[in-house]
Amino acid sequence: MLFVRPRPGRSLRRAVLVAVLGLVVASVVAPVVTLRGRDAEPVRAAERPRLVVYTYDSFVSWGPAKEIEKRFEAAYDADLVWVAPGDSGEMLSRLLGELKAGRSTADVFVGLADSDLPLALSNQMFQPLEYSKLPHLKDVPARLLIDESRCLIPFDHGFITLVYDTQAIAPDRAPRTFDDLLRPEWRRKIIAINPVTSSPGMAFLLWTIARFGEDGYLDYWRRLEPNLLTIAGGWSEAYSMFENGEAPIVVSYSTDLAYGVINYGSRRYGIITLDDQGYEQIELMGIVRGRRPDQERLAYAFLDLMLSPEVQALIPTTNWMFPANSRAPLPPDFARYAVVPAKPVRLPADKVAANRERWLREWASLIRTGR
Repeated sequence: MLFVRPRPGRSLRRAVLVAVLGLVVASVVAPVVTLRGRDAEPVRAAERPRLVVYTYDSFVSWGPAKEIEKRFEAAYDADLVWVAPGDSGEMLSRLLGELKAGRSTADVFVGLADSDLPLALSNQMFQPLEYSKLPHLKDVPARLLIDESRCLIPFDHGFITLVYDTQAIAPDRAPRTFDDLLRPEWRRKIIAINPVTSSPGMAFLLWTIARFGEDGYLDYWRRLEPNLLTIAGGWSEAYSMFENGEAPIVVSYSTDLAYGVINYGSRRYGIITLDDQGYEQIELMGIVRGRRPDQERLAYAFLDLMLSPEVQALIPTTNWMFPANSRAPLPPDFARYAVVPAKPVRLPADKVAANRERWLREWASLIRTGR
């Protein structure tokens, strides 16, 4: 059985048109005409206040966006417009380009990968937040508040692990440590993901750096390389290959087992927490700099709604991540089968910011030479 599904903004190779095309051009012409939601129906938006939210495609097409829109519009008598023709990296690049050109229409960004935090902060893309205007933020664990500048706050988090096919590998034979992955029996049986083009790929690279240090991670990749079937451009590409049976092990998420159980009643795909670890990813949101006071008020209302227990309860089985609000209830099967590694790993944001580009260059040079 194939479990074909998207993940939150993971692959730079995806080009699914979900929401608004030409919004930037249209927004400077009155009356405003936008395309909203996945059905892209023309809507006149000049009659009510409007909040434009940039996010990634699967958040709108498969995720909780529709229900969030319904709740927000009912509570604030405003139009919520999702703009999501690409993944989170593409949308961030689009927003940066618009800000530099002085023509951004985005009010809020949802879904910034924590590995992209240094880029966002260095370009001053988001305004500092007044935490007092976000009552639900008090229920978010302090360890998830990774932006010391207070420009971006979390809305969900998850763990990068390995996933394996139990029909191809018996559970008692599955690799359990980083050293196990180097065994000859796994030659060309692992699908990795490019850290240059994908946030889960970047998370796995950072995991190896956390595990082996700057002096040892390249040597580990050098020894791992013979066991890699390929290095996919993004998560969607990698997981499709995995589901098609091209290799029995893939870099993916610790919620994949929960997804299979909840949607298909299947436990086929198992989770591997190497050395009992998993690399934690945090997805962030913030208010785009330069917003008018009325837009800023709506933006704060939106961010706080996103952190409410009711909206956060949608995250597990629509975005397949863990909610940021500790008070949000988890569906029973999600709580049972979504794996939380015994030893979560995260490198400090300032260390990633200082070394990210060098690490990527070193990795790319090694892989280009070795493959």
